[in-house]
Amino acid sequence: LEYLISASSSRSALCCTCGVPIPPNPANMCVACLRTQVDISEGIPKQVTVHFCKQCERYLQPPATWVQCALESRELLALCLKKLKSSMTKVRLIDAGFLWTEPHSKRIKMKLTVQKEVMNGAILQQVFVVEFVIQSQMCDDCHRVEAKDFWKAVVQVRQKTVHKKTFYYLEQLLLKHKLHMNALNIKEIHEGIDFYYGSKQHAQKMVDFLQCTVPCRSKTSQRLISHDIHSNTYNYKSTFSVEIVPVCKDNVVCLSPRLAQSLGNMGQICVCIRVTSTIHLIDPRTLQIAEVDGNTYWRNPFNSLCSPRQLEEFIVMDVDIIRDQKLGAGAGTRSSKHTLAEVWVQKTSEMDTSQQYHCRTFLGHLLNIGDLVLGYDFANSNINDEHLNKMNPHHVPDVVLIKKSYDRSRRVKRRNWKLQEMARDREGMDTDDERQYQDFLEDLEEDEALRKNVNIYKDASKIPVESDTDDDGAPRISLMEMMEELSLTDATGGEGADMMTE
Repeated sequence: LEYLISASSSRSALCCTCGVPIPPNPANMCVACLRTQVDISEGIPKQVTVHFCKQCERYLQPPATWVQCALESRELLALCLKKLKSSMTKVRLIDAGFLWTEPHSKRIKMKLTVQKEVMNGAILQQVFVVEFVIQSQMCDDCHRVEAKDFWKAVVQVRQKTVHKKTFYYLEQLLLKHKLHMNALNIKEIHEGIDFYYGSKQHAQKMVDFLQCTVPCRSKTSQRLISHDIHSNTYNYKSTFSVEIVPVCKDNVVCLSPRLAQSLGNMGQICVCIRVTSTIHLIDPRTLQIAEVDGNTYWRNPFNSLCSPRQLEEFIVMDVDIIRDQKLGAGAGTRSSKHTLAEVWVQKTSEMDTSQQYHCRTFLGHLLNIGDLVLGYDFANSNINDEHLNKMNPHHVPDVVLIKKSYDRSRRVKRRNWKLQEMARDREGMDTDDERQYQDFLEDLEEDEALRKNVNIYKDASKIPVESDTDDDGAPRISLMEMMEELSLTDATGGEGADMMTE
């Protein structure tokens, strides 16, 4: 215990209690006598209980907030001082710091320095130690998980398509914006994914994000679980149903005449080149492009005419680039990234015949004679669609080419990047999922606009070794677009601990 001298005189005086000569001070007492008379830490508890959840490793900040704090961090120091705030109203806090304790001792010791004015204006300063005892208590979130009935809201995302390209793209958006962190559980089922949340607010945030990133519509319902008539409180479980438009990249669609006219007198047969917050369409006969948002789609719905399994491989026999294409009155925007061309193609399965097909395509900038290309054969297919059945048969193309074909095994061998995946429960997985995922990876390589919203990481485990003969012209992702995958490891090679040191 010590005191601060507030008198300016250099004369000595006698202690009023024991008579020892001391420098003059307002109390006229020596340090030993002041110690027996005054304890400025009186009323401040020397032992305090702090609640800690062992499952999620968070501390309770009364009344009902759980916060993540590392040992000897500023956050933990502030939490401990809040425990003493009500008992330290009559003293002034000068300094506070941690004393080292064994991390597994369930004890946190804090050294406090306080000041207080006593006895005729003498200012006393005292240093003492407060011990915080860590007591285990399960938080509400972990309690619901252990009870197996923990979720209060579920977001059911559905898309009635064969291909999962839109879901793979959506997964990367969620990982980039870290919206999957609030989900208690993610379950993948047939035609969709279910996201379970502990609060309705987190589920509503997820629905709002989906409506901004993919064309969709949503419905909300809730079910009463319990009702307390005394406090008039209700416990509901909410369900958000989100339906994504049933159109994926590389699908061929047939628009209604009214919708095609409103989009700049486009042709009714269009190809979906991308699905982001809108559906991006291109007319293979004129290179006209248009975007269809969710509201427009649900007012004038259209379906995919063919599934990806119906794609057939063609070989290009002749290419003729169309330079001067005149559009009619009221025509919309044309794509500057594609080139219009007339091509003669032949199925690779019909090479022993003389059957060839003539069509227009938007892939004129990619195709050369002898290239392989994937497309849909409308001439020999039976398609049941209400808009297509009403079209003039002369306006329906024999073949619609979708994309240039490359050797997949070479592309996989050359691929030196990877994507992150969400941890989720899988149900009803089929053998076609791996092929669909490879399709999505190839789409990222081919479409620069699509991968702008995706975090692409270098794959350190793959060192591509290639020669000049291996390069078949397939698009690739440059190193500038890749990110280093962050891994926190300590000197021993294990995961680094969450510790903050000054």
